[in-house]
Amino acid sequence: MKIAILSRNSKLYSTQRLKQAARERGHSVRVLDPLRCYMRIEPGEFIMRYKGKALPKFDAVIPRIGSSITRYGTAVVRQFEMMRVFTPNRAEPIVRARDKLHCLQLLAQQGLGLPTTVFGDNPDDTSDLLSMLGKPPHVIKLVEGSQGQGVVLAEKIASSQSVIEAFRGLYANFLVQEFIREAKGADIRCFVVGGKVVASMRRQGREGEFRSNLHRGGSAESVSLNKQEQEVAIRAAAVMGLGVAGVDLLRSRRGLLVLEVNSSPGLEGIEKATQVDVAGEIIAYLERRERRHRARKPA
Repeated sequence: MKIAILSRNSKLYSTQRLKQAARERGHSVRVLDPLRCYMRIEPGEFIMRYKGKALPKFDAVIPRIGSSITRYGTAVVRQFEMMRVFTPNRAEPIVRARDKLHCLQLLAQQGLGLPTTVFGDNPDDTSDLLSMLGKPPHVIKLVEGSQGQGVVLAEKIASSQSVIEAFRGLYANFLVQEFIREAKGADIRCFVVGGKVVASMRRQGREGEFRSNLHRGGSAESVSLNKQEQEVAIRAAAVMGLGVAGVDLLRSRRGLLVLEVNSSPGLEGIEKATQVDVAGEIIAYLERRERRHRARKPA
């Protein structure tokens, strides 16, 4: 297969591992900076060029779209879709997953457990909004944050109101959630590929830190999931329409809760914690899809 990886930085661990895994399995692979891709659109014809040259025909494209370039990056993914290039994560599911509020709405609609969440716009409604949520602590999150950025724990009502006021002053979109104290700063990252959990790790925040992100100094270890946990992770990825996803789960007193579904999960932490070749699993998924596609073609 000819595979393209959309990544702004070819030296990133995840990009390098995907490139390595593809080449080890005998595929041709090229890393493309999505911001250097540009397109021509007209009825019945979709053209993509890169750094002044036409791109070859690819069999698959793996998007690694960062939050800072969501709009343009997903436009590039969409253009590849129009050119009939397979992608495990299509443009619209990436956009849905990137918006935490939309993601939670879709998960709740399908009956999946999640932390109680409130959202509002008008400052006059803040007190009632917090009363709908319940007593603090409260977790206040930017709707489009990533890697634990823009996430604040407020221990008191006054603190919640102050943080909300500050976020509104920045014209930021945010949501407020209940704090799951019994999780003790830990969550489970499940890596779902092609409707299967291929690896999972338990992440633990460092001492005094409620966020478990490895970028925040957290630690990780491989963890075995029970059948229910696997099913919830797979369902969450399917609800979002993602073929490759990182699904974050919390074990709470009232059951399993979905924290987030990530459309561009990093490979470094989970590969090192679990010793699973996650990059290889992603390439194998592309291979299975390509075989099915060829089998359906008329002779």
